[in-house]
Amino acid sequence: MNSSSAEARIGHYENFPVASLLCPASLRKPIAAIYHFARTADDLADEGQASAQDRLDVLKAYRQQLVRVAQAPCDNLEPNSLDPRWAGLFGALGQAIHTHGLPLPLLHNLLDAFVQDVEKTRDRAGYADEAELRDYCRRSANPVGRLLLHLYGVSEAEALQQSDAVCTALQLINFWQDPSVDIPRGRFYFTDQAKAAHRVDEADLLGLRQTPAITRMVAQCVQQARTTMAQGAPLVHRVPGRAGWELRLVVQGGLRILDKIEALDYQTLQQRPTLRSWDFALMVWRALWM
Repeated sequence: MNSSSAEARIGHYENFPVASLLCPASLRKPIAAIYHFARTADDLADEGQASAQDRLDVLKAYRQQLVRVAQAPCDNLEPNSLDPRWAGLFGALGQAIHTHGLPLPLLHNLLDAFVQDVEKTRDRAGYADEAELRDYCRRSANPVGRLLLHLYGVSEAEALQQSDAVCTALQLINFWQDPSVDIPRGRFYFTDQAKAAHRVDEADLLGLRQTPAITRMVAQCVQQARTTMAQGAPLVHRVPGRAGWELRLVVQGGLRILDKIEALDYQTLQQRPTLRSWDFALMVWRALWM
């Protein structure tokens, strides 16, 4: 996870606290399987010192394991037929796929996003505009929300759209709290369109120099993320039982990070906002009134 479990609750595809006590007991195993699948793929794409080609090769092998467990009847899948690196992971995921009918395109979308991360980092490439960045969020974040809604039995079109909004907002929040970490690692999420609109000097951005132009750009990005979260927040009333309360905390966690960025006067090239223990009390209070 990121630097703390608190921050992991609102980072990347970790859009929901995973398999916590608020989740229905019957769904903890499939939720944990989805999380383990995504977390491991993210690590393959991002962690360690492997070359870009090595990362792409291992992600290809990882995808082949997904195809294998999806095609093989779960009761006929021999553990020794799986890659030993991930046998336990794909055994559990295969069980979840066959028991709960998980939509495979959503799992493949996650892998597509991780491959894109590797390729963008290799090429030191960014995103042209908001549409391209949100298309990345559609594959890197939104599948997690839709997979969870599938498990919860929520399938209405409006609920899916709201889930996408929440997940996209959380992904964007992760970007805007982390440029001091992402930029040195070759991850560029401020779009060419936004940089041009605010006349941002690329050299200042690469040098992590917080100029007034960059501050204005970050402020606009934060406002867009807040608006997107507001579009998805009504989903908390559609998700049943304890999971709906968990989602309230997730939404409030994302909004609280935005509050923290604003309190820093949007200076996220200089420091990373973090949640403290007292923030969780405020999040719970706000969640009660959603």
